[in-house]
Amino acid sequence: MGINVALDGPSGAGKSTIAKRIAAKLGYVYVDTGALYRSIALYMVSEGIPADDSEKVVPALPSVKVELEYREGSQHVILNGEDVSDKIRTPEISMAASKVSAIPEVRTFLFDLQRDIAARNDIIMDGRDIGTVVLPDADVKIFLTATPEERANRRFKELQEKGDPSTYEEVLKDIIQRDYNDTHRETAPLKKAEDAVEVDSTSMTLDEVVEHISAIIEEKAAKKKRPAEKVKKERKPLLDFSDVEPVKRGKKLNPIRMFFYNILRYLVIFGFKIAYNLKYEGKENVPKDGSNIFASNHRGYVDPVFISLACRVPNTFMAKEELFHANKFFVWIIKKFGAFPVERGKGDMQAINTSFEKLNSGRNLVIFPEGTRSHDGKVGRGKTGVALIAAVAQCPVIPVGINYEGEKLKFRKKVVIRFGKPISPEQLKVTTPGPKELKLLRATIMDAIVDLVH
Repeated sequence: MGINVALDGPSGAGKSTIAKRIAAKLGYVYVDTGALYRSIALYMVSEGIPADDSEKVVPALPSVKVELEYREGSQHVILNGEDVSDKIRTPEISMAASKVSAIPEVRTFLFDLQRDIAARNDIIMDGRDIGTVVLPDADVKIFLTATPEERANRRFKELQEKGDPSTYEEVLKDIIQRDYNDTHRETAPLKKAEDAVEVDSTSMTLDEVVEHISAIIEEKAAKKKRPAEKVKKERKPLLDFSDVEPVKRGKKLNPIRMFFYNILRYLVIFGFKIAYNLKYEGKENVPKDGSNIFASNHRGYVDPVFISLACRVPNTFMAKEELFHANKFFVWIIKKFGAFPVERGKGDMQAINTSFEKLNSGRNLVIFPEGTRSHDGKVGRGKTGVALIAAVAQCPVIPVGINYEGEKLKFRKKVVIRFGKPISPEQLKVTTPGPKELKLLRATIMDAIVDLVH
């Protein structure tokens, strides 16, 4: 995990401007949470939906797609395919954003996006409840404030530069009203986190504020990284891949075994299509040969079967070690389907060696990077193991999305299995399998899986 900085404060305190400057200065990713809420507000206003009417706002959320793009060092806010970076900065949208952000379902709607970005990067995120709700474990928490009059004056000048006709009095009234709304709302009200450093910028220049907060961040970041560097020097590498060569693809399995395997596969497909409303998408992305890695989200125990039914070559897959202590019949079944044990979270070299043996034998390998099942269908944070095996094996990685509603499978439930385009060995190559490179590779694989789950 990188360094996470939470920058909270009232409207008009200059959080966005200062956060952008600090992010550029320190090389962090800037996450403008206010822009996300403003985008939701803009959509509701454009659709004629009152921003404070939760009964109408919540059903409309699935129609909203908000993305943050970084172009030439500048953040752009994309709402349903349109760049709305300027449209979301008017007083009308500011008031609507304050109202819409008080709806719990809206906040939940955006939480996953914010936390996913924070988990993978050194970030600075600004808002009103970042240090108290969104990132309560942030490494650095800053509460930036200034008098209402000073904040109104700054916002007024900003709007004038954009040609907005609002008067100073209107802006001040808006600031005071937003302060009241933000501090009195029931859901995640604006307040200073107990461990936050308060910075009053009323009498400070922009450069002075940036320098002051940057110094706070650098000091705390150094304290966090220092112990990690010490441990890194003292600790020996847990896994040694110096003698491991990339998988040699193209090995053919016994044709007689393959003949009976595919007969069994078609019989199981027939049975599964009776039991479930089963549909496959993207089957053209499934290689006809073996020695491929399938990386999938994890919904239930039947997942390996769902994936295997689309493959002409038998699969093998990692399963948590605890399953091999269940009743003998169950263990016999999962072994027949190609399962082998892995001790999660312990750098199980034996399981990794087995993975390479299976891939070299011509079988496919199925990995569930999350390491545990998702009960609500949302894709969790993947483990680095999938990136490590993919980087060393140099086999194509086929992302898979297993989709169905609810926690459990039921008779005739609709199940959709989506296969994405293979991630080629060229995309998987890394100069050295270091932590930073493996995190980027893991992110590439997990992003591909997330795109298939909806």
